[in-house]
Amino acid sequence: MKLKEALKDVLSEEELKLAPRAFDIVGDVAIIEVPAELRKHRKKIAEAIKKTHPRLQTVCNKKGERSGDYRLSDLELILGKDTETEHTEFGGRFKTDVRKAYFSVRESTERQRIAKMIKPGEKVLVMFSGVSPSPIIYARFQPKVEKVYGIDMNPDAHRYAEQNVIINKVRDKVVPLLGDVRKVATSLKTKFDRITMPLPKGAHGFLDVAFSCIKNKGVIHFYHWDHEDKLYDGALEIIRKEAKKAKKKVKILDRRKILPYGPRIWKICVDFRVLD
Repeated sequence: MKLKEALKDVLSEEELKLAPRAFDIVGDVAIIEVPAELRKHRKKIAEAIKKTHPRLQTVCNKKGERSGDYRLSDLELILGKDTETEHTEFGGRFKTDVRKAYFSVRESTERQRIAKMIKPGEKVLVMFSGVSPSPIIYARFQPKVEKVYGIDMNPDAHRYAEQNVIINKVRDKVVPLLGDVRKVATSLKTKFDRITMPLPKGAHGFLDVAFSCIKNKGVIHFYHWDHEDKLYDGALEIIRKEAKKAKKKVKILDRRKILPYGPRIWKICVDFRVLD
């Protein structure tokens, strides 16, 4: 049964037009966005979601966009008791709490895309790694990777990352680190074959760190967001500007849309190689 069918006896025809058509599922937690016009019906909408997805235990209403240093959404608990859950992705298991740590199920395809590029012996850095889905997926897809370091400044995300490394049996490959990317990455005093920067708003402020930490001929996956009329212009300009500052050359390898970020605005990724 589809959600709108389950809501037919709950909402009027006009209200049904405003009802959420889709929602995210993280483990056994559903995250919906209830329009202000339907706020008084949010409990009934949550119950309808539970009816269509019986395995769900919790339903949260997303009241605003992600914000703050930890990239957290303002989530209202409307059904259930616990927002901690375990999510499965490509055979990996990830504990998280949707109210305490950043975790995007919508980026699973992108995590897999990068994972398939990693070659044996590579040393990889993941900036803003959250509960470490990317580092762990990378290590699972390429078990011969030398090391994958994940850095995040959210103590709760780091705590889950440490648990997830153990759960997925990749402690010998994945190293979760707590702290500010700028300080922690440079303190490692090492160079990486590949760096991913999965933070569309603000990653550009750390490109200088990425350039300082990448090996000659290493690859950076830079995420940004922009209007579809000039989809990659801003990201390319930023990359070339920072490359010039770092006295490096870059070779653009790929450009792609990742996710819609707003009306005609997209999260995008530019893959590029860095040359001395």
